[in-house]
This record gives sequence, C-alpha cells and structure tokens, in this order.
Amino acid sequence: MADNKVQLPGGFGGLTRFSEEYTSKIKLKPLHIIVFIILIIIFRVFLGVYYS
Repeated sequence: MADNKVQLPGGFGGLTRFSEEYTSKIKLKPLHIIVFIILIIIFRVFLGVYYS
C-alpha cells in the first residue's frame, strides 16, 4: 500500500497572521460620540431657524 500523507507547508500553512489586538490612536468613549451628535443636531436646528 502507498503511504498517503498530506504534506503542508511550514509555518501557518499559507495563512497570514495579523496582530490579535488593535490599538487605535484615537480613543473615544460612547458618551463623547452621543454628545457630538447632539451638538451637530443643535447646530443644524440653529442654522435652519436663523437662516430661514
């Protein structure tokens, strides 16, 4: 009988491994995003009232 073994390349088997943990340079809390959106809405309403 023939020996039917599968030969895989060394390392990660052709897969590329990236860093598991990504650290962003800009760190924003969810509260900051909500406040920023509210400020944009208030500014938009102000422009609509002032320039109409």
